[in-house]
Amino acid sequence: MSPQRRRPPRSGFVPVEPARRPVLFINPTSGGGKARRARLADLARERSIEPVTLGGHGLEALIQGALASGADALGVAGGDGSLAVVAAAAAAGRIPFVCIPAGTRNHFARDVGVAPNDLVGALDAFGAALERTIDLGDVNGRPFLNNVSLGIYADAVRQAGYRDAKLRTLLETAQEQALGSSSTPADVHLVDDRGAEHRSPAVVLVSNNPYAFERPPVRGARPVLDGGQLGIVVIDAPAGPPHHAGVAWSARSLRVEASGTVPAGVDGEAVALTPPLHFTIHRRALRVRLAPRHVRRRGVTR
Repeated sequence: MSPQRRRPPRSGFVPVEPARRPVLFINPTSGGGKARRARLADLARERSIEPVTLGGHGLEALIQGALASGADALGVAGGDGSLAVVAAAAAAGRIPFVCIPAGTRNHFARDVGVAPNDLVGALDAFGAALERTIDLGDVNGRPFLNNVSLGIYADAVRQAGYRDAKLRTLLETAQEQALGSSSTPADVHLVDDRGAEHRSPAVVLVSNNPYAFERPPVRGARPVLDGGQLGIVVIDAPAGPPHHAGVAWSARSLRVEASGTVPAGVDGEAVALTPPLHFTIHRRALRVRLAPRHVRRRGVTR
């Protein structure tokens, strides 16, 4: 009798064996306490996954401890900012990464194909799973999974109400800047793919692969995560009412000049970046494991 043949994996995926020493970092407060309510730490232990609850120690130190102990897969249940830190460590260690959707919006989970409300099912990615490789963005040596924002959006993520009411906070910030009540941002300067200069734009958004703005499968989603391109969107400050002029393009890299420190939102986390800003993309740098049920449920984003 001939050996039974496996069904071919979905495009871009390969089947992988269960992780031997998986570690899951859990932010108990992320998403209003989703992981805590789901008893995620207990469920992880039942599956021989070591849970590490974030608390007094810094995430980077906890990651280094896990790697030193021989972890062969790193996962995180938290917001996109925590995901980016763990994903960067997994990529540097050349071990797979698992996303558990415990954040508020779960933007990365949606784009990579993880069911955004299935925390428990996502744990299956540590077992016999499917794996693919995706790109990782970088700005001045700081990796990002989703995007980096400069300008009005970057100011908005610094406000306390942002995570609970993103659109309202963004509009309020834009209105304040229009009225001159916000601090003056650094003189940001960049050149687009057609050679046009943009000085002190209202918004600059640089993403790990471009967002689909015209009839996307899910509005705002990135249909490709391994295309090796940054998505760049620039909205210039208006010369007059009623609208902003915007332009979007793709590139392997981008340089942004500024007269001083630039407030930014990196995967939704407020940071200050020192110019010049060098944006690059690392092609297929991150191994991502998904639960087979998630790949079957909604296919893949490629």
